Amino acid sequence: MREIIKLGLILFIITAIAATLLAFANDATSELIAQVQEQESNKARQEVLPSAEKFTLLNESELNAIVLENNRIKEIYIGKNSADELVGYTIKTTASGYGGNIEVITGISADGNVTGMKVVSHSETPGLGANAAKPEFQAQFVGKSTSSNISVVKSAPSDSEIQAISGATITSKAVSNGVNIAIDVFNSKLAK
Repeated sequence: MREIIKLGLILFIITAIAATLLAFANDATSELIAQVQEQESNKARQEVLPSAEKFTLLNESELNAIVLENNRIKEIYIGKNSADELVGYTIKTTASGYGGNIEVITGISADGNVTGMKVVSHSETPGLGANAAKPEFQAQFVGKSTSSNISVVKSAPSDSEIQAISGATITSKAVSNGVNIAIDVFNSKLAK
């Protein structure tokens, strides 16, 4: 009985020390991790709305009202050029894919065209759905008009269509849904 108590106490001490060290390491690196994530987000915003030189988060009350209507919206940034003129918006959305949620940032110009799309987070199948993060797939969205939603086809696409990734139609539709959510928000709340 004493051996069991002794082993239990030793195991408790080891796990307590490990938990304390992990807590300190997490606390010491949390700011750095947040900075790196913000840098990556800024880089993604710049990629999808290249004509913008600076980005500011949409007014908090306006954003909250939009998110209340659709909780798939994660963030909306206003893109402006060097003359402080509105050039467009970047809208981060979440859609349900084959392997879980897919986060997409969509750039939409002030005149209503998709300027870019980037998959920033996913857990799709490597070699299939993960191909949604490849530039070839993402480039299909550039230049699409916000006058209609984008649909997914398996053959050659037309103006408001993109071609599905072979073997990953669910992922292709999920990414397209993420972009369509951004288009809907642009049309109903942001277009002037």
